[in-house]
Amino acid sequence: MPNPSEFDTVNDRNVWQPDVTVATLVVRDGALLMVEEEASGRLVLNQPAGHLEPDESLLAAAVRETLEETGWDVAPTALVGLYQWKSPTDGRHFLRVALAAEPLRNHPERPLDTGIVRALWMTPTELQAASACHRSPLVWRAVSDYLAGSRHPLSVLAQLA
Repeated sequence: MPNPSEFDTVNDRNVWQPDVTVATLVVRDGALLMVEEEASGRLVLNQPAGHLEPDESLLAAAVRETLEETGWDVAPTALVGLYQWKSPTDGRHFLRVALAAEPLRNHPERPLDTGIVRALWMTPTELQAASACHRSPLVWRAVSDYLAGSRHPLSVLAQLA
């Protein structure tokens, strides 16, 4: 339960809303598609990831974010896991949905999102060795679960009208 001081007061009632994000684990020839991005004044590594937008499905968000941040079209194949985390720096709460996806097509001419320096392919060993540069502990946890075989059918995700 969040601390009451973390609530915003709206219409005399307490409202707490975590940031819902999607992250995509895309693997090709044993390497993971990652992004190097600027965050809080430093360069960090992350999966292609971003916020769920209003009226958007989790799958559509994952496909959109991956394209915007890496220039790759992907096809989600499985749910890897759901991860809840509170940032120790700013106290924001995150609920991350990590999805496995297959790479389909690269658009190298496509400009990448603001803040994204580059997309790159890294082996799990390279990524683990760069752990000091991970944007959050969510990065390696999702990769670790993926490498351990965590896969759930996409049918567990439902968007109801």
